[in-house]
Order: sequence, then C-alpha cells, then structure tokens
Amino acid sequence: MKKALPHKSARRRARELALQGIYQWQLAQTPVQDILRQLEDSDNYVRADGEYFRVLLEGVIAQFGALAAQLQPHLDRVQEQLTPIERGILLLGAYEMTQRPDVPPAVVINEAVELAKTFGGTDGHKFVNGVLDKLAAGLRAAVPGSRE
Repeated sequence: MKKALPHKSARRRARELALQGIYQWQLAQTPVQDILRQLEDSDNYVRADGEYFRVLLEGVIAQFGALAAQLQPHLDRVQEQLTPIERGILLLGAYEMTQRPDVPPAVVINEAVELAKTFGGTDGHKFVNGVLDKLAAGLRAAVPGSRE
C-alpha cells in the first residue's frame, strides 16, 4: 500500500517556486521577469498561490542587499560561503518576517525548515532554524511589547 503524500498548501508551493527562482537568480542573474514567466509555465505553478509567489520572488530580489545585511549578524560565516539553497531559504524567510506581518514568525521558520529539509543538504534545516530564530528574536526586541 502506498503512503499518501502530505498535502502541500498553495502558499508552500508558492515558497517552493520562489526558492527555485531565487536560486536561478543567484546563479545566473536571470532577469526576474524571465524567471517569473518560466516558473509560471511550470507544472507546479497550477496549485501554487501565484500572487504570493510573485510577491516573494520580486520582493526578495528587490530587497536582496537589505535582507542580506539583516541576516549577516546571525550567521557564523560570510554569506558567500552559504550554498545558494541555504542563502535563498534564509532570504525568503527574512523577507517574510520583515515584510509580511500577516505571517507569524513561527510559521515563517517552520516553512523555511521544511524547504531546507526538502531542498537543502544534511542538517541544513538546523542551520536555517537557528539563523531565522535569532532574526525573529532580534526583530521582536526591536519592537517594544511585541510577541510571537
């Protein structure tokens, strides 16, 4: 008997597509509009939240420098030493944490960990979890009276 595959939400699929686009952008500097067209034509796009995918991909690329700067204090090495997948997941998580107040930090971290388990290297999810947890704590500290 086959084990049923876990249901993926439309937003999770959007994050997966955005990660693929961020990965491609990091490696080839492909223009964002070309990446959007390519991924919108993929089979995975049909069940993804297309608008959220677009917001994530365009947002991360547009704010790449600022997001990278926010992450750096929480890293144990320079970003150039991260794999493109780890860096992409961290950038995606940082974008959602800082630009999407409708998504709780715990959800952002959980989704990033799941992406790292699926696409990253062995134990990469632990690294992603630790970095984003520190970023979330720093963001909470910056806003008096805030809680997760």
